[in-house]
Amino acid sequence: MTKERYKPNTTVACVIHCQNKFLFVEEIIDGETRFNQPAGHIEARESIPEACKREVKEETGLDIELLGIIGVYQFSPNEQLSFVRFTFAAETKNLIICQPLDKDILACHWFTLDEIKKRKHQLRSPLVIKSIEDFLHKAHSPLSLINSDLQIIADNNNA
Repeated sequence: MTKERYKPNTTVACVIHCQNKFLFVEEIIDGETRFNQPAGHIEARESIPEACKREVKEETGLDIELLGIIGVYQFSPNEQLSFVRFTFAAETKNLIICQPLDKDILACHWFTLDEIKKRKHQLRSPLVIKSIEDFLHKAHSPLSLINSDLQIIADNNNA
């Protein structure tokens, strides 16, 4: 018997920290309000860090500098759906008012960890709190951990 090949969705997210608060986006998913870090899918010929910076820009209007990798997480909300999520860290000096460019983002909010935990039933996934706790309590990996040598792949496809 042949098993079906495992094909998780590959996503990126960014924990953006400032003055003991974290930046969240508010969106409607399946008719319900959900909160998440700025996050989304990687596009073709886009490096993983580039995807994260693009998603942050689209969902918050911010141009950020990634400081490191918090972790790579695997999550399956059900048997038909699974994710591998690359989560990055960023910091700002001030609580910036954000202007989402993506029409699906209703608003951006700065929440403390306690405020986030009070919204646990509205979070997009359990990875939201796990990522923040890892941001606060684990060493971050350098961005150089990810090798995104897409030019070589593109050159080989044109040969």
